[in-house]
Amino acid sequence: MIIEVKNVSKSFQGKKVLDNFSLNIEDEHAYVITGPQGCGKTTLMRLILKLDTPDEGRVGLLGDYKYPYINAGVVFQEDRLVESLDALTNITMVSKKIFRQTVAEELFKFLPEEALKVPVRKLTDSQRRIIAIIRACSIPSDVLIMDEPFAGLDRDTKLKLIPYIRNIQGKGSLTIFTRDTEDLDFARIISLPQLLEGAASE
Repeated sequence: MIIEVKNVSKSFQGKKVLDNFSLNIEDEHAYVITGPQGCGKTTLMRLILKLDTPDEGRVGLLGDYKYPYINAGVVFQEDRLVESLDALTNITMVSKKIFRQTVAEELFKFLPEEALKVPVRKLTDSQRRIIAIIRACSIPSDVLIMDEPFAGLDRDTKLKLIPYIRNIQGKGSLTIFTRDTEDLDFARIISLPQLLEGAASE
């Protein structure tokens, strides 16, 4: 699969965030989309996921594919967990193809057993972030798309998660949107220009 981002522009309240941006995201490749806060990283991610539409240009699939949409495992900037449910339920509830025993085995690689038995609201921010990453990697998908996935994690945990994510990526693609490119030199680094002066959000 090739995700084609072609000549995409996007503005908010008359201010341009992305201007004539193009990118092909190909299978078996990893990409890091980087740049300062407000440069449009999250906007680009939302356009790729079809959560927003570009003002100009297009996002689509190149080639003869059966399905017209992108089947993705996604990490958003927010963890987007159901606070009252435990880690296992938060992950298995997103797909009937995800099994509790398999998820438990994956979570045990990064979390203590007791962390799996309590509502996620009782966990630390880093534990919650790990759950969000494991959830994205557990979803049967063609691509992995992650927005600041390592935010709030210590470097040792990050270095354990990177090969885990890369293994799950397999023959698909991985695209990470982040300001911090440390330890991500396995990927193609793409910098977005800052179009909005003093922008505080994306």
